[in-house]
Amino acid sequence: MNFEFPDELLQLRDQARRFLADRCPPAVPRRILDTPEPYAADLWRQISEMGWTGAAIPEEYGGVGLGRLAVCVLAEELGRAVAPTPFSSSVYLATEAIMLFGSEQQKRTWLPKLATGETIGTFAMAEQPGASDPAKLQATASGGRLNGTKLAVPDGDIADIAVVATHGGAGAWLHIVDLKANGVARESVATFDPTRSHARIEFKNAPSEPLPGSTTPETIRTLLDHAAVPMAFEQVGTAQAALDMANAYAKERYAFGRPIGSFQGIKHKLADMYIQVEMARSNAYYGAWAVHTNAAELPIAASVARIAACEAGWFVTKENIQTHGGMGFTWQMDCHLYYRRAKLLGLALGGAREWKRRLVSELRARNTTDLAAA
Repeated sequence: MNFEFPDELLQLRDQARRFLADRCPPAVPRRILDTPEPYAADLWRQISEMGWTGAAIPEEYGGVGLGRLAVCVLAEELGRAVAPTPFSSSVYLATEAIMLFGSEQQKRTWLPKLATGETIGTFAMAEQPGASDPAKLQATASGGRLNGTKLAVPDGDIADIAVVATHGGAGAWLHIVDLKANGVARESVATFDPTRSHARIEFKNAPSEPLPGSTTPETIRTLLDHAAVPMAFEQVGTAQAALDMANAYAKERYAFGRPIGSFQGIKHKLADMYIQVEMARSNAYYGAWAVHTNAAELPIAASVARIAACEAGWFVTKENIQTHGGMGFTWQMDCHLYYRRAKLLGLALGGAREWKRRLVSELRARNTTDLAAA
């Protein structure tokens, strides 16, 4: 049994790694931290020209047609480079929502623009701190007009369109809104990782277009499951980069006449980091299989991938700082770039605690069904 990606996707991964090593060194996210730029527009243009933003979009809609596995491959490399781009918002969420639940006309209108990067999309759900329950959403849409307020929308300050989650009742639960239209007010908000911008968005009778396939609250859960898998790969990439950084430093930093990597305490630390990364990668692969085959196990696979990736991202980036000692806490070291990104990604789509509840709920439901069938 082969658990590896197909050869063409391995080649894509190698190409993406070389490209990002050249075009997105740590100086790029540092530039976003040090300047008013909300994201690296030059890098976004380049990856769009290479077709990354249209990787999962079928060719008939202007995409490359490589499928969702290609997005997972690219996500890991973007996470490794802590790339300051709206890739996750536009590709994992907005594009995915339209592919899953949009009408034929909506797909032909929006997917070609999202594929070229001409249009940046995002997903707006959270309305208050804490767990996001679709059944408790207060935003509403009626007669082609949407009202409500969304908090901490990723890339909400730069996106052109948003797929907005509402309490749809018997109607659509997801709606497309042009963020440049009348009735939309945006305000940038500060986050733990300024290399990924966020915004508070208020909708007052904003023109909206329902996604006709989004007819139940589970629609939103399905979208989050699909997005959780590439997000897990992005988190694995960030954790792997932090592990590589810690390993390299342990080999070159000397104390008492020998590399610190020769000391048992550092060896154990690096081993623990490695185990966390590999566990997260294994679960991410499980999720990739589930989303690629549209398996019934997707809710479980997405949950375990998300949980493992959140825990690995936090642990490994934290231990990277500890491996660097006092130097790790300073601004001139790059450790904080990975730690910031890991913390931010750990909260995107809901934190690990929320996904653990989701996993328990899925397992309980499946066990109940199996017992009833027996």
